[in-house]
Amino acid sequence: MKKFLLVAVGVAALAGSACSKAPECTTEMLTKKGQDLTAALQAAITKDPSKAADLTAKVQAVTTKYQGATTAADACKAYDDMITAVKG
Repeated sequence: MKKFLLVAVGVAALAGSACSKAPECTTEMLTKKGQDLTAALQAAITKDPSKAADLTAKVQAVTTKYQGATTAADACKAYDDMITAVKG
């Protein structure tokens, strides 16, 4: 569970650094997506703790994909991709 939260924090940092560069994805949207991701991760782990490692790998893959992102739109897309991966 701690790994998931660390990954989510990393993405939040990415989102924070990208916020001022693109108005199409607002800070409020990023905050909501971050909350949605955290809720999805918690629900998935609660439902089936044995899938925690698989979910961690999926989230880390998306995080790596968007690591160099510089726009808020990229950050929003990264959140969307991670939420989709978690909800699978």
